Amino acid sequence: MAYTYQELHHMKVTALREIADGLDDERLEGNSQMNKDHLLPILCDVLGVESHAHHEVVGIDKASIKGQIKALKAARDEAVAAHDKTRTKAARREIHHLKRKLHQSTV
Repeated sequence: MAYTYQELHHMKVTALREIADGLDDERLEGNSQMNKDHLLPILCDVLGVESHAHHEVVGIDKASIKGQIKALKAARDEAVAAHDKTRTKAARREIHHLKRKLHQSTV
């Protein structure tokens, strides 16, 4: 049976050990002594499952938005150093807006 990372992650350690017992790989030797944090990455590697979920940003240019955020953070730091509350607040709000835009475009 083909497993996904999410399915394996939500299983109890006993179920993971049962799956590991059914596989013949030297990396899984001693799996009865492994806890879930150690067993899960090895099991994913043996089964050929991606060990984490990849998220993709759709509909926007992620690199340009990250560049804008970096520039705004520099502007924010300058405003904080100059004790200018209005520029600081404006930069922080724009950073927040751009981060929300990235998160909403993530699939």
